[in-house]
Amino acid sequence: MRWINLSLLVLFPVSWFAPLMQAGLLPLFGLEQISVITGLQALWSSDIALALIVTVFALFAPYLKTLGLALVQFGLADRRLLPFLTYLGKLAMADIFLIALYITVVKGIGIGRIETQWGLYLFTVCILASIACSIFTKRVDPQQFSRKIGED
Repeated sequence: MRWINLSLLVLFPVSWFAPLMQAGLLPLFGLEQISVITGLQALWSSDIALALIVTVFALFAPYLKTLGLALVQFGLADRRLLPFLTYLGKLAMADIFLIALYITVVKGIGIGRIETQWGLYLFTVCILASIACSIFTKRVDPQQFSRKIGED
Protein backbone atom coordinates (compact mmCIF):
# COMPACT_ATOMS: atom_id res chain seq x y z
CA MET A 1 0.00 0.00 0.00
CA ARG A 2 2.92 2.33 0.69
CA TRP A 3 4.11 2.21 -2.89
CA ILE A 4 0.65 2.75 -4.32
CA ASN A 5 0.31 5.80 -2.10
CA LEU A 6 3.73 7.10 -3.18
CA SER A 7 2.77 6.63 -6.84
CA LEU A 8 -0.14 9.00 -6.21
CA LEU A 9 2.37 11.78 -5.52
CA VAL A 10 3.24 11.53 -9.22
CA LEU A 11 -0.18 10.58 -10.60
CA PHE A 12 -2.09 13.44 -8.96
CA PRO A 13 -0.13 16.18 -10.80
CA VAL A 14 -0.47 14.21 -14.07
CA SER A 15 -4.24 14.05 -13.55
CA TRP A 16 -4.42 17.81 -12.93
CA PHE A 17 -3.03 18.52 -16.41
CA ALA A 18 -4.79 15.63 -18.17
CA PRO A 19 -7.94 16.44 -20.16
CA LEU A 20 -11.03 15.84 -18.02
CA MET A 21 -13.48 16.62 -20.77
CA GLN A 22 -14.00 18.34 -24.06
CA ALA A 23 -16.68 20.96 -23.96
CA GLY A 24 -18.27 23.18 -26.55
CA LEU A 25 -21.19 25.55 -26.80
CA LEU A 26 -23.74 24.21 -29.25
CA PRO A 27 -22.90 21.46 -31.72
CA LEU A 28 -21.74 24.05 -34.27
CA PHE A 29 -18.61 25.11 -32.40
CA GLY A 30 -15.48 23.04 -31.84
CA LEU A 31 -14.75 21.37 -28.55
CA GLU A 32 -12.17 22.71 -26.13
CA GLN A 33 -10.24 20.43 -23.78
CA ILE A 34 -10.64 21.19 -20.09
CA SER A 35 -8.30 19.98 -17.37
CA VAL A 36 -8.26 20.76 -13.67
CA ILE A 37 -5.57 23.38 -14.31
CA THR A 38 -7.30 25.05 -17.27
CA GLY A 39 -10.55 25.08 -15.30
CA LEU A 40 -8.79 26.72 -12.38
CA GLN A 41 -7.18 29.27 -14.69
CA ALA A 42 -10.60 30.23 -16.02
CA LEU A 43 -12.00 30.48 -12.49
CA TRP A 44 -9.15 32.68 -11.28
CA SER A 45 -9.95 35.21 -14.00
CA SER A 46 -13.69 35.29 -13.24
CA ASP A 47 -14.35 34.27 -9.61
CA ILE A 48 -11.38 34.31 -7.25
CA ALA A 49 -13.31 33.05 -4.20
CA LEU A 50 -14.64 29.99 -6.04
CA ALA A 51 -11.22 29.39 -7.61
CA LEU A 52 -9.63 29.36 -4.16
CA ILE A 53 -12.18 26.84 -2.86
CA VAL A 54 -11.79 24.55 -5.88
CA THR A 55 -7.98 24.84 -5.65
CA VAL A 56 -8.11 23.63 -2.05
CA PHE A 57 -10.44 20.71 -2.91
CA ALA A 58 -8.88 19.67 -6.21
CA LEU A 59 -5.17 20.22 -5.54
CA PHE A 60 -4.17 20.80 -1.94
CA ALA A 61 -6.53 18.43 -0.08
CA PRO A 62 -5.73 15.24 -2.02
CA TYR A 63 -2.02 15.98 -2.28
CA LEU A 64 -1.57 16.89 1.39
CA LYS A 65 -3.54 13.81 2.38
CA THR A 66 -1.35 11.58 0.22
CA LEU A 67 1.84 13.17 1.54
CA GLY A 68 0.66 12.88 5.15
CA LEU A 69 -0.37 9.27 4.63
CA ALA A 70 3.08 8.47 3.21
CA LEU A 71 4.68 10.00 6.29
CA VAL A 72 2.51 7.82 8.55
CA GLN A 73 3.12 4.68 6.46
CA PHE A 74 6.89 5.11 6.59
CA GLY A 75 6.86 5.85 10.32
CA LEU A 76 7.81 9.52 9.94
CA ALA A 77 4.54 10.82 11.43
CA ASP A 78 2.27 9.69 14.25
CA ARG A 79 -0.81 7.55 13.49
CA ARG A 80 -2.93 10.13 15.33
CA LEU A 81 -2.73 12.11 12.09
CA LEU A 82 -4.97 9.53 10.31
CA PRO A 83 -8.39 11.04 11.29
CA PHE A 84 -7.33 14.41 9.88
CA LEU A 85 -6.05 12.75 6.70
CA THR A 86 -9.37 10.92 6.30
CA TYR A 87 -11.15 14.27 6.53
CA LEU A 88 -8.87 15.71 3.83
CA GLY A 89 -9.79 12.73 1.62
CA LYS A 90 -13.47 13.49 2.02
CA LEU A 91 -12.88 17.08 0.97
CA ALA A 92 -10.99 15.89 -2.09
CA MET A 93 -13.94 13.78 -3.26
CA ALA A 94 -16.10 16.92 -3.40
CA ASP A 95 -14.46 18.04 -6.65
CA ILE A 96 -15.46 14.80 -8.41
CA PHE A 97 -19.05 15.56 -7.41
CA LEU A 98 -18.76 19.10 -8.80
CA ILE A 99 -17.43 17.84 -12.14
CA ALA A 100 -20.23 15.27 -12.39
CA LEU A 101 -22.79 17.94 -11.54
CA TYR A 102 -21.38 20.27 -14.21
CA ILE A 103 -21.55 17.53 -16.87
CA THR A 104 -25.12 16.64 -15.87
CA VAL A 105 -26.32 20.26 -15.96
CA VAL A 106 -24.78 21.06 -19.32
CA LYS A 107 -26.04 17.85 -20.92
CA GLY A 108 -29.50 18.40 -19.41
CA ILE A 109 -29.82 21.92 -20.78
CA GLY A 110 -28.89 20.76 -24.24
CA ILE A 111 -27.06 23.91 -25.34
CA GLY A 112 -23.61 22.49 -24.91
CA ARG A 113 -21.76 19.36 -25.69
CA ILE A 114 -19.45 17.56 -23.29
CA GLU A 115 -17.35 14.48 -23.88
CA THR A 116 -15.50 12.99 -20.93
CA GLN A 117 -11.79 12.27 -21.41
CA TRP A 118 -9.25 9.93 -19.84
CA GLY A 119 -8.10 12.53 -17.30
CA LEU A 120 -11.45 12.41 -15.52
CA TYR A 121 -11.03 8.69 -14.97
CA LEU A 122 -7.40 9.07 -13.89
CA PHE A 123 -8.33 11.83 -11.43
CA THR A 124 -11.18 9.73 -10.04
CA VAL A 125 -8.95 6.65 -9.70
CA CYS A 126 -6.32 8.74 -7.88
CA ILE A 127 -8.90 9.97 -5.36
CA LEU A 128 -10.36 6.48 -4.86
CA ALA A 129 -6.88 4.91 -4.52
CA SER A 130 -6.03 7.53 -1.95
CA ILE A 131 -9.16 6.66 0.02
CA ALA A 132 -8.32 2.94 -0.19
CA CYS A 133 -4.77 3.58 1.01
CA SER A 134 -6.18 5.51 3.95
CA ILE A 135 -8.61 2.71 4.87
CA PHE A 136 -5.95 0.00 4.68
CA THR A 137 -3.45 2.10 6.62
CA LYS A 138 -5.94 2.42 9.48
CA ARG A 139 -6.37 -1.37 9.60
CA VAL A 140 -2.68 -2.23 9.53
CA ASP A 141 -0.91 -3.03 12.78
CA PRO A 142 1.09 0.03 13.97
CA GLN A 143 4.13 -2.23 14.49
CA GLN A 144 4.34 -2.66 10.72
CA PHE A 145 5.18 1.03 10.34
CA SER A 146 8.26 0.64 12.46
CA ARG A 147 9.84 -1.78 9.93
CA LYS A 148 12.61 -0.53 7.73
CA ILE A 149 11.67 0.74 4.31
CA GLY A 150 13.80 -1.87 2.52
CA GLU A 151 11.81 -4.74 4.05
CA ASP A 152 8.75 -4.20 1.81
